[in-house]
Amino acid sequence: MPGSRQADPWLTDFLRYLQFERNLSPNTVKAYTRDLDRLIAFCADADIKGWDNLAVHHLRLFLSAGHRQGLSGKSQQRCLSSIRSFFNYLNREGRVKHNPAHQLAAPKSEQKLPRTLDTDQVNKLLEVKGGKWHTVRDRAMLELFYSSGLRLAELVGANLPDISWDDGTIKVRGKGNKERILPIGQKAISALQIWLVARPECRRPPTDNALFISERGSRISPRNVQARVRHWTRSQNLNGNVHPHMLRHSFASHLLESSGDLRAVQELLGHADISTTQIYTHLDFQHLAEVYDKAHPRAHNKTEKHD
Repeated sequence: MPGSRQADPWLTDFLRYLQFERNLSPNTVKAYTRDLDRLIAFCADADIKGWDNLAVHHLRLFLSAGHRQGLSGKSQQRCLSSIRSFFNYLNREGRVKHNPAHQLAAPKSEQKLPRTLDTDQVNKLLEVKGGKWHTVRDRAMLELFYSSGLRLAELVGANLPDISWDDGTIKVRGKGNKERILPIGQKAISALQIWLVARPECRRPPTDNALFISERGSRISPRNVQARVRHWTRSQNLNGNVHPHMLRHSFASHLLESSGDLRAVQELLGHADISTTQIYTHLDFQHLAEVYDKAHPRAHNKTEKHD
């Protein structure tokens, strides 16, 4: 085991495997890289000479060191998952015969519920008025975010041919470059049709077939989209830090609240594991509990007057 990632051919091959065979996003590959760089530094300090010499007790020490450094349970879980995947790869290639990470579980962290907007707040945000080029584009982006529950990367990566006007759907490429077909609501369809009329009127002719572009004619960047969402949050007098993913959370929460169909929401969101989607059942229960507390006559104590 060389002392750096650049000098370790097995780790280099593994990162290529993640990028080209599993088609993971650049951000996900970077996360794997950071986790395994930490492991390499730990092994160098502990004088562990090769991957076949890494044992369970070493990983326990590694996790303990991460805890002392203040890493959250979620970060430790992700790091252990990265190590587990790396050793699965080494097993597949015949480099090692064991996987020390299989015998360990990282400490659990408290699950944080995602922040959402209620329906009134969403309606207020989407009441974007005006006919300027940026306004027309931004209204279409906001409507599509909430209508179809897109991730930021999915919206930015959408192309003109991805929309099927005949059946009102859009094809998106999610995590792992997996494609799925999503319905588009009528209000989003109308906003998109108005946007496509205005789209060619940008400062420079569009350079590709991106659905959403900047005024320079190139595909809009994720940072630009985030800035435009913040702009409309302020303009529509909404409190708090509204970001694109909050619209996705709101989409999922409101859909589950209305339908109760967890499996359908999982499919629409593109979650590989339904346990990821189940967080929205907690949000739904939280909403029901609030309604109960406000409405049920026995939900809280009331001072009774007696003659």
